[in-house]
Amino acid sequence: MSLGSLFLISAPSGAGKTSLVDALVTAASTKKSDKLCVSVSHTTRTMRPGENNGANYHFVSPQTFSQMIEKEEFLEHAEVFGNHYGTSKAWVDDRLRNGWNVILEIDWQGTAQVKSIMPEAISIFILPPSLETLQTRLTSRGQDDSVIIEKRMAEAANELSHHAQADYLLINDNFETALTDLISIIYGGYKPSAQEKAALEVLLQSLLP
Repeated sequence: MSLGSLFLISAPSGAGKTSLVDALVTAASTKKSDKLCVSVSHTTRTMRPGENNGANYHFVSPQTFSQMIEKEEFLEHAEVFGNHYGTSKAWVDDRLRNGWNVILEIDWQGTAQVKSIMPEAISIFILPPSLETLQTRLTSRGQDDSVIIEKRMAEAANELSHHAQADYLLINDNFETALTDLISIIYGGYKPSAQEKAALEVLLQSLLP
């Protein structure tokens, strides 16, 4: 049995990363031959309405999280907005050994940690079409107050500054187009046109200070 591949998907909060990954996994589930799964991270943050423990995240106490760090149980871990997130090393290794392609939804810090250990992992960075669109998406989903949204926008600027570390950059303007491109990356057929590359350069200039 061949080993699976590890994909690291990062994006500023509100760029649509989770929606794209959910759609990607749904598309893969229609093909029995496609073994694609998403790692469920451990986190110390409070569970949000509609979330389920073990499905969205493994919700643990700060003490339990610290103990897992001491036991070196995480492939990567990071602190984001005062909460801790981490990926189980044993779980990922088991899936890869059994031929599963594994997706990690992590920030740039986590991506750097994983890449230092597993340089063969493929990193993908999702870009919003504009900062205005990013703020609108954060506001419209109704999960955070204005103070948190301001913090997320500030963090987005920091996150975007690390885009060059990614192997692939995708713009989530049109959802279906972004999903098609993401599927192409996962299955090795992504070839952006010269026009798409030019549009990406223009966008990056508008997103970065």
